[in-house]
Amino acid sequence: MLTVSLSTMNNTKTYFAKNIFTGNEMLQQNAVVVENNIVTSIKPVNQLTSKENIVEFKNAFIAPAFIDLQLYGASKRLLSAFPDAATVKAIYDYSKTGGASHCMPTVGTSTYETIFKCIDAIKDYRNAGGQGILGLHVEGPWISVAKRGAHNPEWIFSPTIEQATALLEYGKDVIKMITLAPEIVSKAIIELVHSYNIIVSAGHTNATYEQATASFDTIKTATHLYNAMSALQHREPGMAGAVLDHPSVYCSIVPDGFHVSFPAIRIAKKIMGKRLFAITDAVTETNEGYYQHILDDDRYTANGILSGSALTMNKCVKNFVEYCDINIEEALRMCSLYPAQAINMDNELGYILEGRKANMVVLDEKFNVLATVGN
Repeated sequence: MLTVSLSTMNNTKTYFAKNIFTGNEMLQQNAVVVENNIVTSIKPVNQLTSKENIVEFKNAFIAPAFIDLQLYGASKRLLSAFPDAATVKAIYDYSKTGGASHCMPTVGTSTYETIFKCIDAIKDYRNAGGQGILGLHVEGPWISVAKRGAHNPEWIFSPTIEQATALLEYGKDVIKMITLAPEIVSKAIIELVHSYNIIVSAGHTNATYEQATASFDTIKTATHLYNAMSALQHREPGMAGAVLDHPSVYCSIVPDGFHVSFPAIRIAKKIMGKRLFAITDAVTETNEGYYQHILDDDRYTANGILSGSALTMNKCVKNFVEYCDINIEEALRMCSLYPAQAINMDNELGYILEGRKANMVVLDEKFNVLATVGN
């Protein structure tokens, strides 16, 4: 189905659908009035004073646009293999097809040379006027070899202050999130990362329950629950158990049924509530570089190891609702509000509210994306 991107700049438009989910509540027979990309009002259709410039979607529903904090490539352009602005644009375009107006391109464990090129790619994209890119997610190389997954073990290391500073300085104002293993990265370096206004996420980690819980004094987010982390065992709860047991730490999850079974998602949701949010972890087919991803049914493998998904964010919503017994309001929040909260951006994203920028997605009753509004 063709996805339409509707600009709201320099004009006034009124968007009507059977249901509008604001992030707080589901409204029926309401309309969102947008002027110069700002939501000016949300009101019942019968209270509209003008019938001009109404964009009507009838049985569809309007919701806050989605946010994808982890995806690696699109259109056969993996960011680590093709670190340039064209790849960043391809990732953003793919993201929007699934209803995500904002995303975070991700580079897996690589050499500093490659990571620096990915940083440059984000800068070039922004300098060319590109929108919707929150920053770069650097996943590794400061991770556990034991829980590396598909990551190249030759590039994994525990950094010194000098090595960490080199990456942080080069990536200043571009790197938004770093996934690391807290048991191999010193507390001093974690504090250093935070000083650059970068989100630290615990992942690809073999931490014990005790190590993980202690790290959550400063680390507030974890990466892809169950995957590439010490498992929940009855005598050793591990990182997975620490995430489930903690009162406030957020964690992403890959809801494709391959990375995590749907019953395991249901269990985690019942325990974690609003702390659990979706990522696509999406990759793309490529025969360039170390990470040569091959499409296998609805997921990808690299070097024979599960390496990424073929998800889009609207498919995440669909899977939550249809296979995980999660109601539609919570499924939408898991793809919009909760990731925004995890990166401290819910003052800008995750809601449809008067006075805020219009970042919205329009979905039909089968969760297909009909349009995006805003970026």
